[in-house]
Amino acid sequence: MKRNIVIAVVTAAALVGGGTATALAVAGDDDDTTSVTRTDDDRDDRGEDRSDDRDDRAEDRSDDRDGDDDDGAVRAAAGGVTAAEAITAALKHTPGTAVSAELDDGSWEVDVLAEGDTWHTVSIAPDSGKVLGAQKDDEDDAAEVRAALKGASVTAEDAAKAAAAKGTVVSVDLDDDGDDRGWEAETRASGGDERDWSVGLTSASVTADRDDD
Repeated sequence: MKRNIVIAVVTAAALVGGGTATALAVAGDDDDTTSVTRTDDDRDDRGEDRSDDRDDRAEDRSDDRDGDDDDGAVRAAAGGVTAAEAITAALKHTPGTAVSAELDDGSWEVDVLAEGDTWHTVSIAPDSGKVLGAQKDDEDDAAEVRAALKGASVTAEDAAKAAAAKGTVVSVDLDDDGDDRGWEAETRASGGDERDWSVGLTSASVTADRDDD
């Protein structure tokens, strides 16, 4: 008789909750019956919690990888070829005007604007300074770059040398937009702290980038 009551109660709970319910009955005899009810909502909640935990762990792993990449860039630059030396090596291979240099994916990538307004990216080994390869790029902003550098006395190599007084230089790039034209340099410390600097086109003075304050 009591088993029938348990089934009725479980059925009613399922109808009120709007979901399905599973009842487990353990009975020694008709007078001692224990009922345990689990709903689909409980299982859904546990599934959502596990999914959230996986997402959190994935974000943590991504942050760890980003930190490792930064440290790797600092070690490569500090223990081998500097940004200025990479630019010099690239220009010996591909004469022209160096417009940017960046330590990326284990090598220096130097962009050179050569004669005939053709662009080349030269890869330099960060430990030996050897040219790893060069490729021609399809860029169409040669006129803007030459206009920005007109009258400039500070080269990308000069800017890299000047910024090196602030830390390990991992990138140098020409900012040719607006009135505040000049060289932008990024430095990183061994602890991962990174700073952005501005170097003038007509002087080697280094100032903190206003956007980095």
